[in-house]
Amino acid sequence: MIKVKVEFLGGLDVISNGIREHKVTLDGEEGDVLMGDLIKHVTATIVCDPKDIPVFIEEDTVRPGILVLINDTDWELEGMEDYVVEAGDVFTFTSTLHGG
Repeated sequence: MIKVKVEFLGGLDVISNGIREHKVTLDGEEGDVLMGDLIKHVTATIVCDPKDIPVFIEEDTVRPGILVLINDTDWELEGMEDYVVEAGDVFTFTSTLHGG
């Protein structure tokens, strides 16, 4: 089991009933769980309404307009979906798109 923290910022917390921080426990051992697995887990367990999934996911990945940080580092520098999740990691999803 791997324990991590997931944060939704920039208004993205609406997909999880307004809760910004989530403590997540993933099945598997360190070295076996990838960021892509975490995204699927978040979609299945934290996104409250299936109608909100397109707010978060597009074409099986995080949709454009959402900044993804892994331990305060842009996920593109960490391998995106192929990043190997470690216990204690902090994953931050921030919407950069705002209505106005």
